Amino acid sequence: MCGITGWVAYQRDLTLHRQDVEAMTETMSCRGPDAAGAWLDHHAALGHRRLAVIDLPGGAQPMTVGTPEGDVSMVYSGEAYNYTELREELRRAGHRFDTDSDTEVVLHGYLEWGDALVDRLNGMYAFAIWDARTERLVMIRDRMGIKPFYYYETDDGVLFGSEPKAILANPLARPVVGLDGLRELFSFAKTPGVAVWEGMAEVRPGEIITLDRNGLRRRTYWQLRSEPHTDSREQTVAHVRELLDDIVKRQLVADVPRCTLLSGGLDSSALTALAAMHLAPQGETVRSFAVDFPDQEKHFQAIDIAPTQDTPFVHAVAEHLGNAHEDIILDGTALSAPAVRRAAVGARDLPMGIGDRDNSLYLLFAAVRKHSTVALSGESADEVFGGYPWFHDDRRHAETFPWMAGAPSIGGSAGQVSDDLAPVLDLGGYIADGYRTAVAETPLLDGETGLDARMRVVSHLHLTRMVQMLLDRKDRMSMAVGLEVRVPFCDHRLVQYVFNTPWSMKTFDGREKSLLRAATRELLPESVANRKKSGYPGTFDPSYVTAIQDQAAEVVSGRRPAADLLNKEALRAATTAAPEDITQQQRAVLERALDLDTWFTSYNPTVRV
Repeated sequence: MCGITGWVAYQRDLTLHRQDVEAMTETMSCRGPDAAGAWLDHHAALGHRRLAVIDLPGGAQPMTVGTPEGDVSMVYSGEAYNYTELREELRRAGHRFDTDSDTEVVLHGYLEWGDALVDRLNGMYAFAIWDARTERLVMIRDRMGIKPFYYYETDDGVLFGSEPKAILANPLARPVVGLDGLRELFSFAKTPGVAVWEGMAEVRPGEIITLDRNGLRRRTYWQLRSEPHTDSREQTVAHVRELLDDIVKRQLVADVPRCTLLSGGLDSSALTALAAMHLAPQGETVRSFAVDFPDQEKHFQAIDIAPTQDTPFVHAVAEHLGNAHEDIILDGTALSAPAVRRAAVGARDLPMGIGDRDNSLYLLFAAVRKHSTVALSGESADEVFGGYPWFHDDRRHAETFPWMAGAPSIGGSAGQVSDDLAPVLDLGGYIADGYRTAVAETPLLDGETGLDARMRVVSHLHLTRMVQMLLDRKDRMSMAVGLEVRVPFCDHRLVQYVFNTPWSMKTFDGREKSLLRAATRELLPESVANRKKSGYPGTFDPSYVTAIQDQAAEVVSGRRPAADLLNKEALRAATTAAPEDITQQQRAVLERALDLDTWFTSYNPTVRV
């Protein structure tokens, strides 16, 4: 896993801009603490920070292969889980390899197959290739968008990077956020391709972008498609298990210590059990980690998305499997520390306002990184198998994104955006437009109607919108501490297969995630196999609430820019409420204010409203 960046300029000599390229590369030192590299030619420059996971001595980047017509150079982030098979195929075609890295396999794959290489890759990746033979840049992102990839068009080319901070380090880019950027920040509905910063965009999941002297061109090489599902229930369960076995086995490959992130839910427990099964023949015990908070049992409050505490189920799995497990305990002082908030906001480049759940994820990953370099996560199983509560109640029929249905309204009336800004942003209209666009993109089967059609739409919304928010969060927080998190449930073969499974089969036992439960039940304690969905936990430590109230009071009284964007009356009310009486909505107002204030201090953005 790594951080990539680069600059293509057809009217400049980039060999004179090494300092700029190195500055862009250095912003991602956290993504690649093991090595750094830069490569410059007249019209192209590439930068790379490396986190060594496979072939530790080899795999240095940027990587170049010479041909009689010119050099082909690449920077690559991610993992190609089928690189050993591809390498053997390429060897039979006459290619020779100097390393055991998947990076070299991908580069030689481009030499052999060109852009069609993407049709053969299985993995998570974002990479850029400068082909000097045609003076062409090729930017490619994995099918599900697991690895981030941003670009910024200039008057004579493009800047790109794994994160916005790499692009913003170049003097051609400006840290400006306009109305659409603010709408995206406050809407909680990720729009594919949108990067919030003005002039910046994302390479969309499953997309190839090429640049030459004639300009940019985009091509979608993969997207969800609808197909008739002809397997029986028994065949479907067996195939899901077969896929999971293959996926986990592939994603355990690494030359560094591995672990799992264990929440005690069905998803992470199933992955931990499968990992244990595959590691046992090698004489290896799977290691797992979970997050917890002091006196959580005393302070815990059940909410719709997290109705039960994790710890009893985590310990049940650890005891059942005999794995080496550790709880990471995070108290209110650590979670509310301004330095931790700066790190979390800096990791995401944006003030997402998720508060302690971002801060705790960052601290959890930092603790895990002391022991492991690679971790397997259960992220995305709810989007794939239909795990959220709103998949199963009336919210699935709402004419908006289901995860917003029934929640407090977004914008000024929810106490976040100022009364002056709310009508200008028109968040309701922005969200409605985004929802209609997303629904129109759903590929329905011919003649598909009723609940089957609606649930295909709901699934598509989650797999193309919600999952992008979660994957970006997981990548940024983990890579901020140099931890590679792999997400087996995002394997495109599994996603495509389950997407086409009828809703009645996905819920054949009358519950959520029926297929996953049936495919892995015999590996798990009964209590965990039957546990209801419970999301990533938050802290209910009163000391955390008191601390963020005090910090937010300084924001609203200090006339800081963040306060001008927010509803000050609601913010003041949240800062003065009794900590034990504060609502989830008031807490969200406090956390949004602190994230915004940190962002203004760290990035000094120009906000155009």
